[in-house]
Formats: sequence, structure tokens, C-alpha cells
Amino acid sequence: MSAQEQALPGQLPEDAPGLLAGIRVVEEADETAEYCGLLLAGLGAEVVKLEPPEGAPTRRIGPFLGDEPGPERSLHFWAYNRGKRSVIGKVETTELLAEADILLTSRRDLDVAALRAKHPHLLIARMTPFGDHGPWKDFKGSDLVHLALSGIMMNCGYDPDPALRYDLPPIAPQLWHAYHIAGEQLLVGLLAALIHRLHTGEGQDLSCAVHEATSKNPELDVMSWVMRRAPLFRMTCRHAGEHPTHSPTIGHTKDGRWCISTGVSVRDQANLVPFLEGYGMQADLVAPGKDADRNARNVPGSAGPNEKSAHILEIIHRFIRAHSWADLPWREAQAAGLLWAPLRKPHENVADAHWQARGTFAEVAHPEHGRSFTYPVSRWLSTETRWQAGARAPLIGEHDGHRFAPRAASVPAKPRSDAAPKLSAHGKPFPLQGVRIFDFSWFLASAGGTRLAAALGADVIKVEWKENPDTRLAAMAPVDGRAARAAATAPLPPVSDPDMGGQFNNKNAGKRGLSLNIRHPKGLEMARRMIAQSDIVAEGFSPGVLQRLGLGYEALKQIKPDIIYVQQSGMGGIGRYGRFRTIGPVAAAFAGTAEMSGLPEPAMPAGWGYSYLDWIGAYGFCMAILGAVFHRDRTGRGQWIDSSQCESGIMLGAVPVLDHSANGRIWTRIGNRSPYKPAAPHGAFRCAGEDRWLAIACFTEAEWHALARLAGRTDWLEDPRFATLAARLLHQEALEDAVSAWTATQEAHAAMLALQNAGVPAGVCQNAEDRCDRDPQLAALDWLTEIEGTKIGRWPVTELPAVKFSATPGHAAGITQRGAPGYGEDNERLLGEMLGYSRAEVAALAEEGVI
Repeated sequence: MSAQEQALPGQLPEDAPGLLAGIRVVEEADETAEYCGLLLAGLGAEVVKLEPPEGAPTRRIGPFLGDEPGPERSLHFWAYNRGKRSVIGKVETTELLAEADILLTSRRDLDVAALRAKHPHLLIARMTPFGDHGPWKDFKGSDLVHLALSGIMMNCGYDPDPALRYDLPPIAPQLWHAYHIAGEQLLVGLLAALIHRLHTGEGQDLSCAVHEATSKNPELDVMSWVMRRAPLFRMTCRHAGEHPTHSPTIGHTKDGRWCISTGVSVRDQANLVPFLEGYGMQADLVAPGKDADRNARNVPGSAGPNEKSAHILEIIHRFIRAHSWADLPWREAQAAGLLWAPLRKPHENVADAHWQARGTFAEVAHPEHGRSFTYPVSRWLSTETRWQAGARAPLIGEHDGHRFAPRAASVPAKPRSDAAPKLSAHGKPFPLQGVRIFDFSWFLASAGGTRLAAALGADVIKVEWKENPDTRLAAMAPVDGRAARAAATAPLPPVSDPDMGGQFNNKNAGKRGLSLNIRHPKGLEMARRMIAQSDIVAEGFSPGVLQRLGLGYEALKQIKPDIIYVQQSGMGGIGRYGRFRTIGPVAAAFAGTAEMSGLPEPAMPAGWGYSYLDWIGAYGFCMAILGAVFHRDRTGRGQWIDSSQCESGIMLGAVPVLDHSANGRIWTRIGNRSPYKPAAPHGAFRCAGEDRWLAIACFTEAEWHALARLAGRTDWLEDPRFATLAARLLHQEALEDAVSAWTATQEAHAAMLALQNAGVPAGVCQNAEDRCDRDPQLAALDWLTEIEGTKIGRWPVTELPAVKFSATPGHAAGITQRGAPGYGEDNERLLGEMLGYSRAEVAALAEEGVI
């Protein structure tokens, strides 16, 4: 990357606008949707929060400043309401909706039809626990219950015992992640709806069910089950996999901290052995020979048991144990090309010069306390716009009587094309009509973002080259295809054809496929000509790759002045860590999300059982793309966005970062207990059967009494240890033992239904089989969509984002009306329609090694 390009974001004035400057949001939300409102405020929208006179319920969620509870001292409320304004009122009586663009709400009792009739321009976005219809629509949800039912918990936890039985429960990753996942998806939907309204003037209703959104988030398990009937097993701080092992990828230092050292492929070994030799700790490891295949790339979670790999990890862990946390040479390991990272606690990123250079954190003033506190405030850098840190969270009713500016008169922008809009499989127009993305993405963190855009109607041209293709070999179609899968009672053998990968199909559905060698002069020129006809260049390479090939932002602007260039890497291109290697678990280690989850010390972190930050990164990547399109369509100006997968994770740790800043407290792991919203019992309890668990969360006395009565244990209600919530919190171990003794005799789903019918939040820790084959609510919400791939055939994929649009529903097959493209599948059509090449010319380019 040139020095000029590196300096561009730093040249932005402090008052540079957000992508959504001028958009007004009215929010009446609890913890389920406040995070979505926080992101809207961060993107520059004016968010006005409606509260009752006593303040929003989330003001009573801890932690609190100085551990002194109070509605103006909740650090939870501060973290999720930074940059917003507060007005006392309700949706039914406020006059603000006439001057608003978006209504964001967690309420299910609104008369949406009446609101729509009164405010036809409005985007009404609702977050619900389980959706508006279906047999579970009235179930009670919570962060724990949703993480259980979604399959996330069954992907996360500790290794099984030597007999491959689980002696510890699945672990709910902390903190508030069900609502983070759903909030990110709802925001993607809102951005698409804003773009559609900009060009048509049409408002619409959007609804996101937390259960559906979270159920689609695990990275690997659904497609492994759908394609081959292969269940996955959770493993400590690494991807759940088909073949459980006892070889964690994290090792501890001599003073008890943790470092991840993932990646033991031939390429990794070629870097590892010389690195360890430099310390005299290579043991019996020998560098791969010159003839070894160094291009092979394993998909995380797909490898089987391998004693050689386990031995390599043991030698790495020996090296880690030889160092203290402060002296561990992980930066040197990264410089050597190794996928190593310390498992940081969330607050430890604040002082890192890399994140300081990127403006990831900011000091936000709280005048009533006479000091500032530290918040994570930014997820990417841009040449044109900024994330907005905003003011501290508002006091109750602080903006009552404030004279809000009138809403600007809305004149629809010119449609991108005079052609009739393309309709989705739902018979309605896509929201991203006429948007074309030249897509250099790969892996989930970037390819998943453009997959979302394709489902919303963008023309996404996926560019690959055979010497470095995207990861296609995971969750492969079974030998003998769909018929074999329908009859299967055990995992099926996979095909090896790279055009028949289920994971690739799920990540790239709806795109067109182009094989193009941009290192060839002709290929580079063809790319330039196709970019001139595109709106966005999206890429997920290591920072600097496209710049070195002559396709950096300055070069792209010469091709198309209003081009949008969005790149995503693990750490971001700007800053000292731009060349660091990351995959999802490594990004989670850096961001602090891996260290947060697990049983209390001295247990090791459980982390995440899939690349959580790949999906969060993908949502952010899509937000950057759609936000930049909205900004360009309003202003005529393109931009370069340098997006960071790790920063997406850092923002999710706002509460522990703020708690450290305000109270000097360092986050400690809490297993499945509720850290800040008091509840007891609150955990995952073993049920009858193999590895069956039920999440139960009792926040109120009524819920606790209902549980005791259902269990036939009215003696619990007479036990002074359990008499009040405060008492139960003091005696959680005894309480959990008592509840476990009852659940161990229960079938998990039957117990869940009985508890929910009694008004107790509960959810089975569901696996992929449960969600795909047994969950009636997901079936009612049409969470999977059958699409036809040219070679792979007809298979289900997840419908993303998990947002129901009244006017512009997306569809996983996109405008192509098919699954993911085969390698170079659309070469002839794309080169013909965009560059005018004949079939013979295309064939000649293939012979020449250009395509």
C-alpha cells in the first residue's frame, strides 16, 4: 500500500459525517434491539430513545459505576446507548415518527398496520424473540435460551472425556451475543431497505426473530448435517468438528495466560520449524521437503484425528510454557508467518498502539461524573466517512423539549436502470436493484458479506484463480447425491469435486463465477474494464495485495471516480498489525471474545467452537458495502473502507472494557451463569439421553415458583437458601445441583415445552439435527431455502439475513436464481456481456492462462 493511501483516513476531519448522516431513528427497545440502535448511531444516524418516566428497563442491568445500582449508573445502558438521545414517551403518542426515517422496536404489541397507514415513508424494524407466527411465537427468550436453541452452545464448550462422552455442559459464549448476532442482521436489512426507499420512496416493515438469526450463525454444523448427515462435536477453544480430538490449539504460559497457535499444515510447518529452531526448541520437527504441497489449505473443523498434528501442537505448547505472558514472542511468530495470537482480555486492547492508530477506542466525557470513560467506537476506517463516537448515553428524558429538525423532504433518487426490476422468488423486487460487486472475497468473513448482498439482489461477480482458489472442500455433497442423503442413517462419504462443496454453496449462493488471472497483463486489463462497469470492489486478501497489482483505491478511482472499494482483513490494513495472519479463532483471541467464555479460572477458556468473528466480520463487511452505496447514491461520492474483522469483535466487548475503565475490574469467566442481569437458576442442565442439555433462566420469583411446581419440588420454595433471588444467587452451586437432579430424569424437549407453557424461559441445547429436522419454529420461519446448483444439484442453504421484508424480501438464490457458481462457471457469459468477447476469444484466453 502506498504511503499516500495509508495516510488517507488520518486526513479526515474530526467532524467527517457518518454513512447515515441525516437519518433519524426512533427507538423503543430493550436489550434485544439496543445494540442495533447503537450501530445506527455509530454510523451517523440520529437515534432518539423513547423511555418511560422511570427509564428503560436496561438501566437496571449491571455492572454499575462504583457497584452502586441506579438508572443513571448502569454501564450496560451506557455501552448500548452511547450517542443516543432520550425522550419520555411511547410510540403510540409521540410526534417524532412524522419526522423519522426508522422506528426500531422490541415490542410485539404494536399496531403496525395503523403505524404504516399514518407514516407510509417509515421503515418499521422489529426485533422479536421467536417471530410473529409459528408454534413457539409466544415462548420466552433470553440470551442464554437463544444461544442454546440456536445450536451455538452445542458448538461451544470443552473436549469430551477419553471415551468421547461429555462430562461438562456446553458453554454459552459471553456476553449478550444472541442480540449482537440478530442486531447485525437486522441492520443489514435496514440498510438495504434505506437504499430501496431512496430510489422508490417506499417504506416497509422489517422483522427479525432472534431465534432464526442465531440459528444461522454457527459456521459449519448445519451444512455438515444437511449434506452428509455428519454431526459435529464441540472442542475446547477451536472449531467443532466431525472427529473429536484432545489437542487444543491453545497453550498456557508459565504464568497461566493463554496463546492460540492454530494452523499445522505443510505451509505452516515450513514457517514453524525455522522459528522454533531460532530458540533451540524444534525438538524432532523437520521442515517439509521441497516437493511438499504448500498450497493445500484445510477448512477449519474438517480435519480428522491426526497424531502428527497433535505432536506438533504439543511441541508448540512446550515452547509457550517456556515463556511468561509478557515475554511470549507472538509478534515474532506472526512475523514468521504463523497463526499465533495471545488470548487477550477485552480491556487489554485499549493500550495497543495498533488500535490507537485506528481510532478503535475513544474517551467519552461524562460531565456529571467529572471524567471520561473508554469505549470501543469504530469498526473500520474510510476516506470519506467516520464512525461516530457520539456523546455519552443520555440521562432519563434529557432531550424532552428538544426541537428536532424537520425531516427533509424525500424525493426518490433516479432508478439505476429503466429496465423492469428483477423479482425474487417471493415475486417482489430485490432492494439492491442494479448494484454490481466485483468480488475478490474469500473465506467466510468477506465472502459471507457479499453473499448477503447477493441475496438482497446485487449482481455479485465472484473472482477466483486456480492457483489460490477460495475454500471449496468442506461439507461436500455425498456420494450418490440427494437420494443417498434422504435414505441415510449415518454420515455419508463425501465427493471430492470442488464444485460440490456445501459450505461453499452456502457462502456463495446467488453469485456469478469468473476465473481470472489478474497477475497476467491481459487479466489485469480485463479486471480494470469490468470494474469500470461495477459499483463496488470487495476484497478479503491480505492488505496490499491488490494495491501491488495496480488495483488500489487511487488506481480504481482513475477507472471509476465514484467507485466503492471495501477491503476486509483480520486486523485492518492501516496500523502496525496490517500484515498479521488471522482466521476466525485468531481474530477472536486478539479481540478478547475467546478469553471471555468458559468456566471460571483455573479452567481454561472454552472460547468459541466456530469462527464467530467470521460471521460478525461478514455482517460488518456487508454493512460497509451497503452503507457506502447509500452514501454514494445520496452524494455521488465513492470511498475506500478498510474494515477489520478483529475490530468487529472488539466492539462486542464494550461492557467489560467500560467496566475496567470505570471500576478497574477485569473480566473473569462465569460459565453459564448470568453476570449482570440477576437470574438463578441460570445455566445448562443435563437431561436424559446422550449429551442432552436444557438451558433454564429464572429472572423473576414467578418463574422460579413455576419451575419448582413443575418439578414437583415445592420443598425448594421452603428452603431458605432458595427463598429469594438474592438467596439463590448466594447458593448457586446447591441450586444447580438440585435442578440438575430433576432435569436428569427429563427428556429435554418435553421439559422445555412444559417449562415454556408454565412461563419459564427454557431452551434445549439443540444440535444441527434438532434445528434441521425437528425445530417447528425454524420450519415455520422458512429458515432454509432449497436452491439448485449447476453441478451440486438441489440442496437447502440458510436464508440470510434473517429479516422478513414486507416490500423487498431477499432470496438466497439472488438474481442468478441458483446456488454458488462452479469455478469460472460464468466466464463466457460475463466476458461476452461486459467486454464483448466472442466464444472463440474466451476459449483463446483460457488457452493462454488468462482465465
